[in-house]
Amino acid sequence: MTKTVDLPRLPGRSTAAGLDRPPASLASLGGMLRDWLPRQRWFAGKDRPVTELSVLSLTELFPGCLHLLVHADHSDGGGSSPSGDCYQLLLSVREQRTPRLERAYIGRAEEGPLAGLAVYDALHDPDAARMLLERLRMPGTAGPLHFEAAPDARIPGGLAPRLLDAEQSNSSLVYGDSYILKVFRRIQPGINPDLEVPGALAAQGCARVPAPVAWFRTTEPIPATLGVLQPFLPDAADGWTLALRALAQGDDFATEAHELGRATAEVHLALAAAFPSAVRDEHGRTAEAMSVRLAAAAHAVPALRPFVPGLRGAFDALATCAAGPLAQRVHGDLHLGQVLRADREWFVIDFEGEPSRPLAERRGNQSPVRDVAGMLRSFDYAARQRRPWRPEWASRCREAYCAGYAARAGWDPRKKHALLRAHETDRAVYEVVYEARHRPAWLPVPMAAIERLARWGG
Repeated sequence: MTKTVDLPRLPGRSTAAGLDRPPASLASLGGMLRDWLPRQRWFAGKDRPVTELSVLSLTELFPGCLHLLVHADHSDGGGSSPSGDCYQLLLSVREQRTPRLERAYIGRAEEGPLAGLAVYDALHDPDAARMLLERLRMPGTAGPLHFEAAPDARIPGGLAPRLLDAEQSNSSLVYGDSYILKVFRRIQPGINPDLEVPGALAAQGCARVPAPVAWFRTTEPIPATLGVLQPFLPDAADGWTLALRALAQGDDFATEAHELGRATAEVHLALAAAFPSAVRDEHGRTAEAMSVRLAAAAHAVPALRPFVPGLRGAFDALATCAAGPLAQRVHGDLHLGQVLRADREWFVIDFEGEPSRPLAERRGNQSPVRDVAGMLRSFDYAARQRRPWRPEWASRCREAYCAGYAARAGWDPRKKHALLRAHETDRAVYEVVYEARHRPAWLPVPMAAIERLARWGG
């Protein structure tokens, strides 16, 4: 049987005694990671070549498993300032290649301290995944890494891990259908909202959001959240799956959409109580930021350019509209894939927000209409997954969702026309860029909304 190995003393390795800063690159890993990283679903710089890859932090978590923070630089080498992102990697190191881990194979080190060893993505390695849970079960430190748990956490050992195959910007491990560990891939400084927000909502007694059980973070080279363990709902189905099932069976989804609207409003009310810093939304500043994002999107996706004047009109209308609901903490990336239905109740998950936006922005106050607009766009996405397209299905869902939201929140998003149109437009612009970069075959879905929203009153 292929076994893990005791690693040699690595240059720049983090140890319990302290952190020795790693070199700018690690000869054993640099070449293979430069080829492997851009092929990963969660890598954000697919449209830009990696000009330099440097190791920021390297820690041996346990024998045969390395934890790395690496920086992928995308500068053009022409004197421009460095640009790029920090990524979290967990690597399993073995003496020989093993067939059961072939999907996770990264390469074989040809030089340096790991020369001759086979390197894998450790989250695909059941042995490494089990050891990672053990770290979370027994809080402590490993170099700059801190493993912590809620005071009342009682995590059983021996839970079998499985890596979810869902398309996402992070990686998630399910342990024994009891817990789910989200491992953040793109790392930004500060506490991640997916730890901060569910913890605060749990303290408010909000049952719509699973509370964090354990988590791990780093203090070097930047303080940042690395992963969060939460209860897993094994019998739950996500809203996207349920919506597509209803469409396939010719069923209406308005009742479920109405209940989902109420659930969204409940979460917003709990967020306002948990983070009592709501302020008047500065529509002018919000509209200006939306216009800047539109200009950048039109530069990246030429198909947007004919619609820019009409889309900008939506933002101009927002700048002059009357006051709306207070800006507060929100979900930030709400859609049907971010909600679960179990025991006839809706639950909201994944409070990380749009990973492409700065962490400080995602943790800031925003209009709750932003979340409403995200869900309305998601109903449109679902309706366009089948031929012929069923716009009446999406319209009924949108109306029911807003009605359910209004019944619980005390105000109706449909009566904030300029506000809702601007946020839905901003969301559609984001979708165009995302699809153009990651799923070009899906680009017609947001482009259809762009055509509608570019028309006044759309």
